[in-house]
Amino acid sequence: MDRETRNSAIAAACVLILFGLAAYFLPTIMLAVGKVSTVLAAIVAAIFMVALFVVFWLRGRSQRKKGR
Repeated sequence: MDRETRNSAIAAACVLILFGLAAYFLPTIMLAVGKVSTVLAAIVAAIFMVALFVVFWLRGRSQRKKGR
């Protein structure tokens, strides 16, 4: 495994762990926020989903700039 492949694998593992932990705690966070406002709880869930796609979009832009 060369350096670039290893760095990509480490980055992918970090993203998976980060979003995995966020998804694990998302119901608890939504219930806590839902006590304040149900609309705010829905916004928290939407932010989580949008953040996932933003990470993939930024990764794609980065790869395009590198000429892959």
